[in-house]
Amino acid sequence: MPESADQELRALYVRLYFDEDVSAGIVENLRQRGFDVLSARDADRLHLDDDAQLAFAVAEGRALFTHNRSDFEQRHRRYLAEERRHYGIILAMRRPSDAAVVARLLALLNSVTADEMVNQLRYV
Repeated sequence: MPESADQELRALYVRLYFDEDVSAGIVENLRQRGFDVLSARDADRLHLDDDAQLAFAVAEGRALFTHNRSDFEQRHRRYLAEERRHYGIILAMRRPSDAAVVARLLALLNSVTADEMVNQLRYV
């Protein structure tokens, strides 16, 4: 496959930013599967408030993945009310294992494109 076609294909996939409350095991699992993932730890953005985390994800063109449901539901509503763009917010319930979270996240990632995630709030 020509390099340009490979880049076009990659552009379809959601790029992810994991805030600091997400297990490093989940991040590594997706990274090993070839997803473009970045964590707050990777980006040296630990201990920043939720507004700063979402702003960083937006600046990087990434969907934000978190377990922090109530705070990010509010931020999503505020972004929409202010007609601001984000690249998706994915909220996950805490599960007994990282594998359970990864399975639900993979189901979502395999069903939507990056463009379809813009300004979306999804639950896994």
